[in-house]
Amino acid sequence: MPPLTTPKSGDALFASVERVNAELFTLTYGAIVRQLLTDLEEVEEVNKQLDQMGYNIGTRLVDEFLAKSNVSNCADFKETADTIAKLGFKMFLGVTATVTNWDAEGTTCSFVLEDNPLVDFVELPDTCQGLQYCNVLSGVIRGALEMVSMKTEVTWVRDMLRGDDAYEMRVKLTKQVPEEYPYKDDD
Repeated sequence: MPPLTTPKSGDALFASVERVNAELFTLTYGAIVRQLLTDLEEVEEVNKQLDQMGYNIGTRLVDEFLAKSNVSNCADFKETADTIAKLGFKMFLGVTATVTNWDAEGTTCSFVLEDNPLVDFVELPDTCQGLQYCNVLSGVIRGALEMVSMKTEVTWVRDMLRGDDAYEMRVKLTKQVPEEYPYKDDD
């Protein structure tokens, strides 16, 4: 029997991942958002594009996370949310999130971020008040969870760029997709 491996801590994961300079990352993301605003002109279209970009990133990040974190299958959505908040956010952004506001069924919760490295140096102009600047993060969560058979809806509830006291994403599990195997073993 192979030896059991314990999941790494958030700090250990953060230390093990190759990183780029935080300011370069923040400024590059800002330049992408600015270019989308120029190209698409409609703030709602930019929000959709940021979400789709995040979704595409999330579908790939989940593989790296699972490979480096030694996390086994989570028992339920609550355990999955806790793993994302404590390990996933730490591994890729260097911050941790708090999981709060669970509904009675255990299918909806909030990720609350006190710190968000994407928004350093950012001020939204009056013309962009409908912009969900961090929408790429909601797409990442949605994409990563879909790769582990959980369909979700992710929306921003609070945003410090709009004067709120924290960043809060509401995550709702809409469907738990049963795992399918590519072939049957009839032997």
